[in-house]
Amino acid sequence: MAAPLQPPPDPQFVLRGTQSAVNTLHFCRESQAQGSSLLFSGSQGGLVHIWSLQTRRAVTILDGHGGQGVTWLQSLPQGSQILSQGRDLRLCLWDLAEGRNAIVDSVRLESVGFCKSSILANGQPCWMLAVPGKDTDEVQILEMPSKTSVCTLKPEADAKPGMPMCLRLWQANGSARPLLLAGYEDGSVALWDISERKVCSQVCCHEEPVMGLDFDSQKARGVSGSAGKALAVWSLDGQPSLQMCSTHELTNPGIAEVTIRPDHKILATAGWDHRVRVFHWKTMKPLAVLGFHSASVHCVAFAADGLLAAGSKDQRISVWSLYQSRDSATPFLGESKLGGRHLTAA
Repeated sequence: MAAPLQPPPDPQFVLRGTQSAVNTLHFCRESQAQGSSLLFSGSQGGLVHIWSLQTRRAVTILDGHGGQGVTWLQSLPQGSQILSQGRDLRLCLWDLAEGRNAIVDSVRLESVGFCKSSILANGQPCWMLAVPGKDTDEVQILEMPSKTSVCTLKPEADAKPGMPMCLRLWQANGSARPLLLAGYEDGSVALWDISERKVCSQVCCHEEPVMGLDFDSQKARGVSGSAGKALAVWSLDGQPSLQMCSTHELTNPGIAEVTIRPDHKILATAGWDHRVRVFHWKTMKPLAVLGFHSASVHCVAFAADGLLAAGSKDQRISVWSLYQSRDSATPFLGESKLGGRHLTAA
């Protein structure tokens, strides 16, 4: 007889001290952190905390958004720089090299919505930035660091997708054409060809606004979550055209963010019901429900080594040791192992 499965363990550790709800998380690559692992968190109170995962303490606090909530964080691949987007309508570029913590540039945003920006940077001096535009249904594309306007992406007059809620810039291997995936207020996901300034394809994924999406360019497959009770999986064919693959019903409505782990083995969702849900990316088999937080989970992020961090309205950041990236995914078929213990599949 098989040994009985045990409930999920507690987080590996918990970070406290943000003093307000945690809106966004971002792991820094080791090369960027000069050999140490760092976790960046953005809070409702406008602060960016930089956490050492070795000491489990905040090593630096950045205050550049006038007390307005930080909604998005992203490091740049070419150096010790990070972007922070705030509700003060500023997107700030920070220089963190050699102990500095200065804002060296900023972009004035024209949208008061909650749409997070996106970048396309391949280690080159110039990189592309997508931000919500001036009109509610627009996305503005900028070349950085010059801040030169590339174009404004606006749906056709007869299309009424509403506001863009989430953005994902990407580029197919071997292609010089940048593309943008955008999730909209009407529940649709659209694929934009930036060079042509037109929608290549659009698919209706949800009955509620798309709150978050992620895309696996290796498999040409993406996933989105909404204010509703379903995850949607969709794919991109060679046309390119978006195709719905499947939907996966959840127990409770409301997914704030969905993130695929860098090794493309699992994904995690941040739930309004205080839960983090983990799925096998290939099969979408539910693996675990991580129930630690006492309020809505606003964000989830994976580190390159497989660590999962979740930030919540309860002002805490939980850090979980899931399958390490080197592990085989075969145990997912029946049960999941987390931190050396087994847990009931969610």
